[in-house]
Amino acid sequence: MTDVSMADEISRMSAALAADEATTDAFSLRETLAIACRILGNNGHGSGLAGQMTARGDDPTTMWTLPYGVGFEEAKVSDYVLVDKNFDVIEGSGRPSPANRFHLHVYATRPDVMSIVHTHPVNCSALAMIGEPLRAEHMDTMFFYEDTAFLPHWPGVPFGDGEGEIISTALGDKSAILLAHHGQLCAGVTVEAACVMGVFIERAAELQLKAMAVGTIQSVTPELGQQAHGWRHDPGGIATTFRYFARQALKTGDDPLQ
Repeated sequence: MTDVSMADEISRMSAALAADEATTDAFSLRETLAIACRILGNNGHGSGLAGQMTARGDDPTTMWTLPYGVGFEEAKVSDYVLVDKNFDVIEGSGRPSPANRFHLHVYATRPDVMSIVHTHPVNCSALAMIGEPLRAEHMDTMFFYEDTAFLPHWPGVPFGDGEGEIISTALGDKSAILLAHHGQLCAGVTVEAACVMGVFIERAAELQLKAMAVGTIQSVTPELGQQAHGWRHDPGGIATTFRYFARQALKTGDDPLQ
């Protein structure tokens, strides 16, 4: 039997996933956004109208966002509007929620970020209420290993530019942030990445709360944590995971691709 190391197997799997992704028909940006909304709604992120799933436009100073009044569970391609750096609608119809304004600050300070998920799911919100930073100590949550910031003080409802500056500064160069008394934000290099991280950060918070209730959380070996973090952020793996969630989302409810 050939002696295959974990690093070798990860390399082979990454190559296979990349090849698979290259031959798969892709959704358009707005189609991906609408599907991502349905995925998040299916995975406990539908907190009334509080959820936000945005993406940077072709002009990097612009942003695609849902108008106020449209929730994740009902979002469609045709709902999305494009806003400029002043938060004025330049394509589509509807008034975007002022709570989405702070996303523009993240995009302005992080040129690598192409999509943002900000939601108030139950477990992330509960963890945020007790002032506990997120701990990624399980293999399924290694997206966030040493890659999650924490804002310990709530600056209020994020309608103004001040809150955008606070949140974007606190996020720094991390992929995610837990916001005290608020919720979570995941910043992805693609819509798919932001969405998949959004699903798993809520699972990470749930695992952490359950573990804290019965014992002391043990730390993983840092080298293995970093290796797993890289694997979880593999573009092919993220795309494959997104397609899995998309298939489930497209089975139920009305068609988001309208």
